[in-house]
Amino acid sequence: MEYDAQRIARHYSRQPWKIIGRVLKILWLLGGFLLRMLWDEGRNPAEANKFKRATDLRQTLTRLGPTFIKVGQALSTRPDLIRKDYLEELIKLQDRLPPFEDAIAFSIIERELGRSVEEAYAEITPHPIAAASLGQVYRATLKTGEEVAVKVQRPNLTPVISRDLFLMRWAAGWMAPFLPLNLGHDLTLIVDEFGTKLFEEIDYLNEGRNAERFAANFQDDPTVKVPAIYWRYTSHRVLTLEWIHGFKLTDAESIRAAGLDPNDIIEIGVTSGLRQLLEFGFFHADPHPGNLFATPDGRMAYIDFGMMDRLDAPTKETLASSVVHLINRDYCALADDFVALGFLAPDTRIEPIIPALERVLGNAMGESVGNFNFKTITDEFSELMYEYPFRVPAKFSLIIRSLVTQEGLALSLDSNFKIVDIAYPYVARRLLKGESAEMRKRLIEILFKNGKFQWERLENMIAIARADENFDLLPTAQLGLQYLLSEEGQYLRNKVLLALTEDDRLHTEEVQRLWNLVKEDLKPARLFDVALGALREISTEGVAALIPATTH
Repeated sequence: MEYDAQRIARHYSRQPWKIIGRVLKILWLLGGFLLRMLWDEGRNPAEANKFKRATDLRQTLTRLGPTFIKVGQALSTRPDLIRKDYLEELIKLQDRLPPFEDAIAFSIIERELGRSVEEAYAEITPHPIAAASLGQVYRATLKTGEEVAVKVQRPNLTPVISRDLFLMRWAAGWMAPFLPLNLGHDLTLIVDEFGTKLFEEIDYLNEGRNAERFAANFQDDPTVKVPAIYWRYTSHRVLTLEWIHGFKLTDAESIRAAGLDPNDIIEIGVTSGLRQLLEFGFFHADPHPGNLFATPDGRMAYIDFGMMDRLDAPTKETLASSVVHLINRDYCALADDFVALGFLAPDTRIEPIIPALERVLGNAMGESVGNFNFKTITDEFSELMYEYPFRVPAKFSLIIRSLVTQEGLALSLDSNFKIVDIAYPYVARRLLKGESAEMRKRLIEILFKNGKFQWERLENMIAIARADENFDLLPTAQLGLQYLLSEEGQYLRNKVLLALTEDDRLHTEEVQRLWNLVKEDLKPARLFDVALGALREISTEGVAALIPATTH
């Protein structure tokens, strides 16, 4: 159940007759596409036919079946590999195929669960309610009365996918020059990355474990719903999970008819997406309209946990600070973030790139709400990647897919949706809370530029964080005070003292503005409790370290 490129290669190298028919079909369909593209180039109407040829590619991948549909979807998130006109067409790929025979599906259920369909379920629909490239779904009821969804994998999927991955990997070396690709790295690595994720997706036991981990992350969040997994009726190729009653996020009319506010659903979706990326480092990488629902009680329900991915702590923190650098138009710092995240090689000279970043992003924050969105920015970057040495690291292809898809869903509910309106307050709150040493480090980096304290940035962050009525400044102030009084906070203490007196003047005006901003939250009685609580956390030795030693 794990992707092993070398093992698959050994298998088919010893039995080449297993792939001859598939090779002929791929050559016929892909070869025909390439000949039509070369014919366009020869007759020089390539510009006129470029959109027609992009549609041709999408249709060809669809005819080649599940693996190639997944390839098209994966490539649709790679602006470093695909030209913009092809990118826009591949995004249209629908992960849907005609269902396979019900008799075959029921025999798979019986073989996998070791019991008849009638023994496993009190009722089950005779035909699937949904069919996708990798499987199809039936609605059923357990003997104990619970409504469930039964997901059944397509027959012989593992050998079909293995064979296609072997051929893709083998062809990657010589096929790349004929495709509309901007390759910054080895195409076989992309095939391997894709193969690993695809094998994870077709292991339903892995999907069940992913769902439970996702549910554990959100167990204290009443706005997010995750279906329960019924392990007695689950195997590698059959997954039985709780049935979710709800409305697709694209169905704004039904959401409103149920008395729900689409804007509330949008905020839940974006905030939960940010928490996945920036807090948990474990995120749903395929949030398309069929996988996200608004429940009648106003929650956001996630289903289908086959495609998940993980982020390490440094990446999470760099992503958080990059949002703030974008808002602050700090393009030097943003370029450094791109290097840290792998979008630019470490030895890249960033000075020539900064004006390009400013050109692409500089006016974004000032544009009307309807014009600014994440997809607009990614489209602009797809052009930049042909001029500058940008590339999309493997781990970010799924993040981009996730963000673009979620934003598209939000825009379908609210055409004036602006992702920054939710993302920045969330990031500001996390940075101000300074829950980890890395977050505190990021906050210091943002508040100090070229050795000078950025008063406006702090004011901006506090004002935006306070815009959320659920944000309480007092706990944040207590955490900040504890940090300032700690040994770790010595550097910041010195910096703050210098900031108050830099440029040979006392910055009383800036301090007064900050006080006016927060004084409603910092009532004297509560402020005293905060100070007392912070001091309780400091040891006697810690307090002694704050008092300058006197000489005798």
